[in-house]
Amino acid sequence: MLGAVLSLVSAAFFGLNNAATRRGVLTASVLQGMAITVPLGLPIFLMFLPFFGGLTELLGLSGHSLTWLAAAGVVHFVIGRYGNYRATQALGATLSTPIQQLSILVSLGLAILVLDEVMTGLKAIGLFLVLIGPALVLARKKAGKARAKTLKFTPEYGPGFFWSAVCAMGYGVSPVMIIIGMGEARSIPVALAGIIVSYAAASLVVALLIALAGGRRYMAGMERGALKWFLLSTVCVALSQMLRYMALAVAPVSVVVPIQRLSVLFRLVFGVLINRETEVFDGPVIFGIFLAVLGAVALAADTEMIREMVSGVPMWLLQPW
Repeated sequence: MLGAVLSLVSAAFFGLNNAATRRGVLTASVLQGMAITVPLGLPIFLMFLPFFGGLTELLGLSGHSLTWLAAAGVVHFVIGRYGNYRATQALGATLSTPIQQLSILVSLGLAILVLDEVMTGLKAIGLFLVLIGPALVLARKKAGKARAKTLKFTPEYGPGFFWSAVCAMGYGVSPVMIIIGMGEARSIPVALAGIIVSYAAASLVVALLIALAGGRRYMAGMERGALKWFLLSTVCVALSQMLRYMALAVAPVSVVVPIQRLSVLFRLVFGVLINRETEVFDGPVIFGIFLAVLGAVALAADTEMIREMVSGVPMWLLQPW
């Protein structure tokens, strides 16, 4: 239960983060945004470290754990986040959401293969529903372009689909890497120590990329308005990721990832409030997101709880395959 609650609150912060990021990348580059949101997350985590007693765990992490957690940071916070920002820049947060939901398939596939988690009929239905979202976006491509003519931006579907897929891979692989990195000693203090390692590794990679792009001169070209949105994004995504790591410390990947992807609902809410003029709120696409959310709920459902609460449920829905 704690893992589900942490995942849901994480999803809310992540939804607000996406809305803020959308505003930032309208006038700034993706790499400029990452230069703000990745390194500045570290002070936030260090601030929470004493409250959760994670200092001892941080100093006691083995080389094996450090390697996996650092790799997870680069995969998620550099590759996955870059894909997310580029997809958001090209399509907007709403259109990019259904394709990014495919990260659930990646996470669950790896969890079954690597972590010996199980698949049930109910989860299979959930996976099917998650796949409908991207199909609806593809089917509505022409209508989406027509709808976009009334807005202040035009979706770029080719780059948007590509970077959404990159995001889905990065976000899908990293949860399994985090679980492996934390090992048998998984706990909330270990999770906080783990995210500090992950963010530190990602920050080094981002610093190198900024240096190659021109360093201080490159960053000086960022508009002040974009900086404000990226700072808001920094706080939201840092809190979201901290809660996500904590959830992974106390619950299986097959529960945390689907619930965390419910951030799509919060994307819609904050998108309407903040980015109405730069988002395509197309009915069928939103319906696809709704189906993806139902799929996520099916993936995260506790089979034992369903068995106790609902009589007459077909056994093939709940039994492990």
